[in-house]
Amino acid sequence: MHLYVYDHCPFCVKARMIFGLHQQPVELSFLLNDDEETPNKLIGKKMLPILVKDDCSAMGESLDIVDYIESRSATPRLSTTTSPALAQWLAEVGTYINKLLLPIMPTTDFAEFSTPSSRDYYSAKKQAYIGDFDSLREQRAMLVEKINQDLIRLADIIKSPHAVNGTLSYDDIHLFPVLRNLTLVKAITWPAPVAALRDSLSAQTAVPLLFDLAH
Repeated sequence: MHLYVYDHCPFCVKARMIFGLHQQPVELSFLLNDDEETPNKLIGKKMLPILVKDDCSAMGESLDIVDYIESRSATPRLSTTTSPALAQWLAEVGTYINKLLLPIMPTTDFAEFSTPSSRDYYSAKKQAYIGDFDSLREQRAMLVEKINQDLIRLADIIKSPHAVNGTLSYDDIHLFPVLRNLTLVKAITWPAPVAALRDSLSAQTAVPLLFDLAH
């Protein structure tokens, strides 16, 4: 199987996680962000992740890919138990986190931004709906303080250093990509329970963190 992704994309991370959890081999390709031809040819729209299965059919949507790999296993890894407290936390953080993270992405050494045109493409698309990146960068200190406070709240939600609800679940699939992308921000303070879960999920899924690229 072949998985097309962007390294910065949280939805792509979800798809990568399930292969790591199942120790399922997959060929990984990082597309340039301005490559519209490949995804359009595979699934008819410019969206990643895309999984090309062994029968050469292609599927998009991160959770569909997660479900597909889970369904193929005799020993599924993910509980469907959900935490209302975590859902609320993710919803609240989701109202502002992109203002912190999106301006960072095209200035980071990701494979999908290895050409000037791919960086410009991303910046134009994202600024069209989230606002001017330079203005958002001026809010960085305030946004870092806000996420630091929310990470303290998250520490009280975590039930285990290995899974947010105590056993692996879809909640971990939703949470880890957020934590991983936050490792791009040097100024963040990580409460011990959050750091332990972050590191454990990285190890379990074989999806590396981004400290080496942090700003």
